[in-house]
Amino acid sequence: MARYIKQEMSDLDGTGKKRVFYRMKIERNVDMEHFVERITHPGSGLSKGNVLQVMASVAGQLACCMAEGESVTLEGIGTFTPRLGLVKDKEIDALDGDDPKRNARSIEVNGVGFRADKELVTETKLRCDLRRGGITRVRKSPFSEEERLARALDFLKERPFMRLQDYMEITGLKRTTASLELRRLSDDPESGIDISGRGSHRVYVRKGMG
Repeated sequence: MARYIKQEMSDLDGTGKKRVFYRMKIERNVDMEHFVERITHPGSGLSKGNVLQVMASVAGQLACCMAEGESVTLEGIGTFTPRLGLVKDKEIDALDGDDPKRNARSIEVNGVGFRADKELVTETKLRCDLRRGGITRVRKSPFSEEERLARALDFLKERPFMRLQDYMEITGLKRTTASLELRRLSDDPESGIDISGRGSHRVYVRKGMG
């Protein structure tokens, strides 16, 4: 039996209206050893050693294929695709221009995307017996939006810039809500807050200082 959580969604568009979504409550993580034990149950005809060897080989071949620029589809499981990102502390390049800031050494594989096979989704759905597991509400800031803006401007009076993490700490907002609110404020010519930099180097400054 599995349980679902009814979770409140942040007010992403600033309308004051709240929506909800549903998510599975994860009771625990099944590690490799326990997973293999389930596969090699008595009567399966499979040995633990052989299954471990096969799974290690699968993982190795997945890495080899993706390192060659290939995606891999395992029928009944899903498709694995490599993802790229900049090496830490490297600046994002512009799309156009004759003097690119990036070369191959500036870019690395920083993740693997996974798209589940429809068969896996269907099989999981058929086996799942859902029960209600509770409600989770969005953690609200103790300050109004006007108070949060005032705290941000006070912060910038003493410092040259403000990071997203700084805004989260002084307002009590979660990351997504704080990021969206800062974007709205930076788009508002009356807010006094502007954006400077790009990507991981993006910070917020007083208007006229970026």
